[in-house]
Amino acid sequence: MADSNKLVVYAALLGNLAIALVKFIAAYLTNSSAMLSEAIHSVVDTLNEILLLYGLKKSNKPANFNHPFGYGRELYFWAFIVSLMVFALGALVSMYNGIMHILHPEPILNPTINYVVLGFAFVSEGISWCVALKVFRKAKGQQGYFEAFRRSKDPTTFTVLFEDSAALIGLLIAFLGIYLAHRLNMPALDGVASILIGLVLAVSAFLLARETKGLLLGETADLHVRQNILKIAQDDEDVLSANGLLTEQMGAKQVLASLSVEFEDHLTTDEIEACVNRIEAKIKQNHPEIVALFVKPQSKKVWLERMQGRLE
Repeated sequence: MADSNKLVVYAALLGNLAIALVKFIAAYLTNSSAMLSEAIHSVVDTLNEILLLYGLKKSNKPANFNHPFGYGRELYFWAFIVSLMVFALGALVSMYNGIMHILHPEPILNPTINYVVLGFAFVSEGISWCVALKVFRKAKGQQGYFEAFRRSKDPTTFTVLFEDSAALIGLLIAFLGIYLAHRLNMPALDGVASILIGLVLAVSAFLLARETKGLLLGETADLHVRQNILKIAQDDEDVLSANGLLTEQMGAKQVLASLSVEFEDHLTTDEIEACVNRIEAKIKQNHPEIVALFVKPQSKKVWLERMQGRLE
């Protein structure tokens, strides 16, 4: 999956880099505000992909004394920075550019150049979007798209998918704005299109920021992982009750787990230790993303009382 995520980011990076250059040339030649906003949009997306690749690299650093559970949250941090850049450099600059164009409209020169560039950009963004969608579909399984987005623990794929979706919508808005501005001889409509592109980016930035903020602050692991850990513990012959589990997602493939277990009363200390080792080995065999597992011997009654206290 890590290689697939890198493929998604690299595909988006190369596409946006080429598109940005062409859009800037077209904006310069035609005086189009919407095209300039699209060029800025592509530059921001290019920078975002670079940050995501940097975050992927940093998140794979091995654990050490200062970071005993690894660097998985590096990816979440840089994904959050990406969402801020989409808003600050993409949305705000596009809206400002649109407002200035409405206040000081300039006629579009040779709109055919814009149409050719927009068509090229739409094909390139569409290819990148299809690559991201294919990987996202594979990861989401039977979940709905929005549910998978909310529950995803890996921001790379859904970030690129959101960026590409916003880019495709922005290209359609730019096309309509340029066409109507030229057809109706109303240059201000080009500025309106630029503002609408900024609004699309602002919505995308808000959704990305909300999701990556939750990951950065710490979310529980996927439900399937939690259920499987409890089942493995409960199935052990020396376990009377697997009371409950607390987990925290430390990175895209890094989970911290704390398991409460009530052992059979007749067990000796050595037998309990052997049981814990068996449970830990089986859990890590089934879920290699578990970077640390803490098993606490505890009666079910005490566990329920403490959980009740946490909820009050």
